[in-house]
Amino acid sequence: MQDGTYDPPRGPQGGSPQDPGPQNAEIGEPASIHVIVGKSRARIVLSGEIDADIGGDLHEATAAAEESRLPVEIDAHHVTFMDSSGVAFLARLASRSPHRVRVLRAPPTVRFLLEVTRIGDLLDIVDEDPGFELDDDGPAGPPPGDHAPAGVGGPTTP
Repeated sequence: MQDGTYDPPRGPQGGSPQDPGPQNAEIGEPASIHVIVGKSRARIVLSGEIDADIGGDLHEATAAAEESRLPVEIDAHHVTFMDSSGVAFLARLASRSPHRVRVLRAPPTVRFLLEVTRIGDLLDIVDEDPGFELDDDGPAGPPPGDHAPAGVGGPTTP
């Protein structure tokens, strides 16, 4: 309401409630979660949109990482979106792990959420990927082309 006039609520793309506007809203990247248990630590690789739709998958990843009894690190480099479900996942890991959880290569949006919620105080934020030791053959560095490493599991479908 401005100067005594009524401004009706708008739909997601600026149309009226009866005409919500263009229906071609961009669909985000599907989420994927991979858990890799290495020689000295467990890595959870997140990519795409980390939201409530994948809550069950986040719970399973937490359980798998905890079962390893190894320090846990989260590779968040390819996360394009994160809501409170993702933040809660990180907080749960940080509070339950006997080791300090590391978040690797977090994009600015994830860093912002960790800072605003102060969950970042419970985690170590690391800019570089230190590599990952799978077996006695030595460490494996970041994959060619800076893609998320392959691991157990596959893309999730909402």
